[in-house]
Amino acid sequence: MTLASLIRTIPDHPKPGIQFRDVTTLLLDPEGLRLAVDGLADRHHGGKIDLVAGIEARGFIFGTAVAYRLGCGFVPLRKPGKLPGEKISRSFELEYGSDRIELHVGAVGAGARVLLVDDLIATGGTAEAAVSLLREVGARVVECAFVVALPELGGIVRLERAGCAVRWLCEFAGE
Repeated sequence: MTLASLIRTIPDHPKPGIQFRDVTTLLLDPEGLRLAVDGLADRHHGGKIDLVAGIEARGFIFGTAVAYRLGCGFVPLRKPGKLPGEKISRSFELEYGSDRIELHVGAVGAGARVLLVDDLIATGGTAEAAVSLLREVGARVVECAFVVALPELGGIVRLERAGCAVRWLCEFAGE
């Protein structure tokens, strides 16, 4: 069994030409879920991470489990209108449109060592916006970690050019 074998591909979702990588099938498999969480967390044991930041929505699933494994806190990066109180935001482009993410003001302290987690890296727009938000509040993004990478879409290179360490557990190349 590999993690990639547990991820379902849904063609033409959310629009024609997109091959959607659905991690919900991975989440259904107890061993696959354990391997994914451990794979994202294991290299960061020993107090190197203060917070895990997860990108809505599937980044919440993996990010909270990783935070639990590391014994640190979790901060959600949410879609517009979901966070009460004062927040900062960033807009970004997707393969199939645009969106925005938000972070509570005061949720991340200056100098905090943050592990950014999401289910998938494609074009990198969402993750780059997340890194920008975290850096704006003075956080140090130690790594951007993903379960799945789609290398041909350029997100890995985009984050590396922004000065980020990037890691992923499996990839779908050429798709």
